[in-house]
Amino acid sequence: MQEMELRNLLKSAEFRYAKTMPQFPHHYTLRKTWNNQAFDETVKAIRELGVTRMFGNRQYIYYDFDGYTYWTMGSPIDQTILINRAVHDPAC
Repeated sequence: MQEMELRNLLKSAEFRYAKTMPQFPHHYTLRKTWNNQAFDETVKAIRELGVTRMFGNRQYIYYDFDGYTYWTMGSPIDQTILINRAVHDPAC
């Protein structure tokens, strides 16, 4: 996947506020609202183009774009059910 395609897919995705985690404000988009192949390719691209950063004592791969940072929880692609998004903090 080209990076421009990744960015277009992320821009057009439907994100919901994660109300169960108000201490870590973020949004998420669910696989079930996507075409499965597009979702898989998006997750793969986030992992290939992103950078590894720590959150607590765990490492995640984050992709920063357009004022947001995107990540998944690290499950195998076929088991990944959501993509998270939060306002990007350049200090992190």
